[in-house]
Amino acid sequence: MINLEQETERVILVGVSVLNQDDTLKSLEELRDLADTAGARTVGTLVQNREQIHPGTYIGKGKIRELKDLLWELEATGIICDDELSPVQMKNLQDELDTKVMDRTLIILDIFAARASTSEGKLQVELAQLKYRQTRLTGFGTAMSRLGGGIGTRGPGEKKLEMDRRLIKSRIAQLNRELKDVKRHREVTRELRSRNHVPVAAIVGYTNAGKSTLLNTLTGAEILAEDKLFATLDPTTRELKLPSGQSLLLTDTVGFIRKLPHHLIEAFRSTLEEARYADMILHVADVSNSQMDEQMYIVYETLKDLGVADKPIITIFNKQDKIEDEKIIRDFQADYTVRISAKTGENIPELLKTIEAVLREQKVFIEEIYPYQEAGKIQTIRKYGELLEEEYREDGIFIRAYVPARIYGKCSRVLRGDSPKNLR
Repeated sequence: MINLEQETERVILVGVSVLNQDDTLKSLEELRDLADTAGARTVGTLVQNREQIHPGTYIGKGKIRELKDLLWELEATGIICDDELSPVQMKNLQDELDTKVMDRTLIILDIFAARASTSEGKLQVELAQLKYRQTRLTGFGTAMSRLGGGIGTRGPGEKKLEMDRRLIKSRIAQLNRELKDVKRHREVTRELRSRNHVPVAAIVGYTNAGKSTLLNTLTGAEILAEDKLFATLDPTTRELKLPSGQSLLLTDTVGFIRKLPHHLIEAFRSTLEEARYADMILHVADVSNSQMDEQMYIVYETLKDLGVADKPIITIFNKQDKIEDEKIIRDFQADYTVRISAKTGENIPELLKTIEAVLREQKVFIEEIYPYQEAGKIQTIRKYGELLEEEYREDGIFIRAYVPARIYGKCSRVLRGDSPKNLR
């Protein structure tokens, strides 16, 4: 009987610790998780301390010899370098080690390719992969066919390398056109949301912080949520009904990670830009992770790169159920912080109150008496705002409420001659 089961790759993780950089070991721990998610088994680790990464071989000659011995001793089938390798570095390492050479970017791209399920996600991943491969076509002369002599081979011709480059360039152009259509569709969707005056909150955070679990807990979205890096890739938007009765759209975004390949940031820009157009940011942090502070820093740096600024931020310290001792945790960049467990539902009511407080800050307080013939305005307030009090009197309906500033004009009693209050 033929065994068709795919053999698990045995890999050695390789990192370079540059002077004044003390997070290499933490980065390699994360790379181990990435390798595991991609389906490889880590059998060894090698770290070299250097003033700078070797421009030709990533690590020095002595470490290359040590790595070659390690590959033989551990029966490894390949190595994964913790940084993105240049084409020259990758070729030289393959020549020296005679084994499969991968880098961090390649592993992340592979995971994204496996996770993408929607047509948009697949387009974005393919674009990122092609841009990565485009710069790595040169340097592999033995794998490229060359023109030979004889009849039918004279003339300008075309090497396989040139053909591959042309085909990739053509496919990239096609993907960019298709993604422009996707971007236009997103812009239309955002415009419709804006017209409906429904506020939007973008859920952001480091990968595996619990964003999808939080979305499931709050809205019953039933999207995949696993204890893995990049368990979900495609963005999901669901409606949340708050205790006050108002609606809020929650949009889950792609998880962030250290050394996130720039190819992915460019390809997923239209998806990540959901955070730019949101009314607030829900920043989910894994309080049980020893690297939480570094992860929060990476999230904020990525948001800055995306141009996300001046948004109210609620930092949600998730996975309280995984810690035994209450420790002091802070986020000085956040407007509010809440401790929760999305898995058990602990402190979710407090989170909802905080979300309502942020929404209230973006609204105008009105205290008004509406004639009964204008009762339709109260329905608008009830739909888009927060109705605090409603009393039926002889001269009309008395209400106290908070309404979004953008619909204040539709709800105010300016026509009666009153001056608008607190209009922003």
